[in-house]
Amino acid sequence: MCQETVPYTPQITAKSLEGKLTATTFTLDQPFCIFDQYVNSTDDIWLVVAFTNVTSHFKNPTSKIQIPPYQKLSTALHYMTLKTSLAFYPCAENRAASVLRVGSDTSCKDDRSLEYCNGPLPHPGPYRVKFLILDTNGSKAETRWSQQIMLKQGRKARSIDTWPGRRSGTMVVITSILSSFIGVLVILFLCTVAYECFKLWRREEPAVPEEPRAGSFREREYDTHHIPPSQAPPQPPSDVPRPHSPAASP
Repeated sequence: MCQETVPYTPQITAKSLEGKLTATTFTLDQPFCIFDQYVNSTDDIWLVVAFTNVTSHFKNPTSKIQIPPYQKLSTALHYMTLKTSLAFYPCAENRAASVLRVGSDTSCKDDRSLEYCNGPLPHPGPYRVKFLILDTNGSKAETRWSQQIMLKQGRKARSIDTWPGRRSGTMVVITSILSSFIGVLVILFLCTVAYECFKLWRREEPAVPEEPRAGSFREREYDTHHIPPSQAPPQPPSDVPRPHSPAASP
């Protein structure tokens, strides 16, 4: 069976969209009005996603049994997804969607019962994609391979510089000195607080005067041995006439 080549190359959309390329997905333009003369309404249109290094010797499947599922990407290095029909890519002006997001379905990545899965891409790539048309007899037509598609890669945490600006040698020295100075101040502050607390703990409470106990008083004793004894009044001289007492009346 002669296989036709559709003159179309899939590409990352040029539309201004957020997240056109992420760590697990990429967004393509939909191939509107591309397959009309090559595809019947009963044919299936698939998207082949493959690592770049296997596209040169990629063989189109001849039956549905040979279609590799998403879950075998790590071993087969390619898979097929986004199965649809010609009606999904109409030439009408009013179209519901204009892009295809590859890798956007996280719910089916471990479900092998599904016919296909548009699961997140586990590796940054590079990848290439093409559209492949299959009928009951096998592959019928295909587009050209896209250019290489490289997904965004997450950076290791240790490689991320969280400083607001680039750090010069002088800035590093100043930062080190300030950090050391702050550390010394903190230590001094803690020592001061500890010393003040220790002083408060060691300070004795003021003594409370004791009340006198009963019987503790003693009468004061006075010593009188130093007081001289009282003396008799001195006798008058002998030549001094003594007063006569008046005679008794006859």
